Amino acid sequence: MDHHLTREQYLELYYFMKLNRELEEMMVSLFRQSKIFGGLYPSFGQEATSVGTAYALGPGDWIAPMIRNIGALLVRGVPPRDIFTQHMGRATSPTQGKEKTSNFGDLKIRHIVSPIAMLGDLVPVMAGVAMATRYLGHNAVTMTWVGDGATSTGAFHEGLNFAAVNRAPFVLVVENNQWAYSTPVTKQARIRNLADRALAYGIPAVIVDGNDVIAVHAAATQAVQRARSDGGPVLIEAKTMRMKGHAQHDPADYVPKEMFGYWKARDPIARYEKYLTEKRIWSENERTDVDARIRSLLDEDREFAENSPFPSPEIAEQGVYCEGCHTLEPEWRRPREEVMPPKSSVSPAYQISDFGGSESELKWIEPTEMQTPR
Repeated sequence: MDHHLTREQYLELYYFMKLNRELEEMMVSLFRQSKIFGGLYPSFGQEATSVGTAYALGPGDWIAPMIRNIGALLVRGVPPRDIFTQHMGRATSPTQGKEKTSNFGDLKIRHIVSPIAMLGDLVPVMAGVAMATRYLGHNAVTMTWVGDGATSTGAFHEGLNFAAVNRAPFVLVVENNQWAYSTPVTKQARIRNLADRALAYGIPAVIVDGNDVIAVHAAATQAVQRARSDGGPVLIEAKTMRMKGHAQHDPADYVPKEMFGYWKARDPIARYEKYLTEKRIWSENERTDVDARIRSLLDEDREFAENSPFPSPEIAEQGVYCEGCHTLEPEWRRPREEVMPPKSSVSPAYQISDFGGSESELKWIEPTEMQTPR
């Protein structure tokens, strides 16, 4: 699955995955010390999916990560201290201590749209952002992530169909982590591959080993290129596993131990470390240096967060509503005349090449990979 990465890029992929893992391990420790006040939703075992997909995007592209996509935030340039202070409810956090998970964004610099708690709802939002960037003349692609459970929501289907009909430059990553909270995939859908859902809307999909960061990045790179080249939306299904419960409070007793064992042997970071060693991409000294740099950064940013003040009561009423505090102006990168009459005038009558008839009276369409219900 090699696809023309430079040596520095190989090492960067490792850096972001290991930073993701160690950041979350440190947050688990803080949670147990009662220093994290909100929920903690770790992504142990899914680092390759977040990092590999986000790494395929350009600086002008847009992302909308979910609570288990801290790796995507790190790739996008969000410092660990923002994630620490956010979860610890400190005044120095991006939301000034008003929100205690990863529900924050950066529209101006990093092009990050804040998560929406209702799973699946970011699909139509990011389809709309993709269409807006095209309208304004940006050659940009948008990306968001959903779990397997979100593919059962109405917003997922409506948003994906909306993106398909409008050929939005949009990449949707389905993290098939096997469990929607405590519900296995087999109790959600009769199809084995959730990528099959894309076929119903006439868009391409690709299935990838979500624990192989090289394969994930290769698939995402092709999907982004296709979307950027007016190929319309693409769905990526990453087969992976949520190696902890839904949140830190959830022991995940409903998951068979054998299943954890199966996926532990496929740990994305251990696999990638072996790959880098076998391919002689790094030396042991370089690996030690990267790990030391990560620990130093995390120790510094954790200390900053722990020493940061809590928000004052006075700010509770601030920033709730926008009352002229800022203006939102479209950033045009094309002449406006191109999208206004008379240049944008179109005929009010649709031209239809297929009148929708059927050549046969009866046609059965059978599923090819139907799962046996349990």
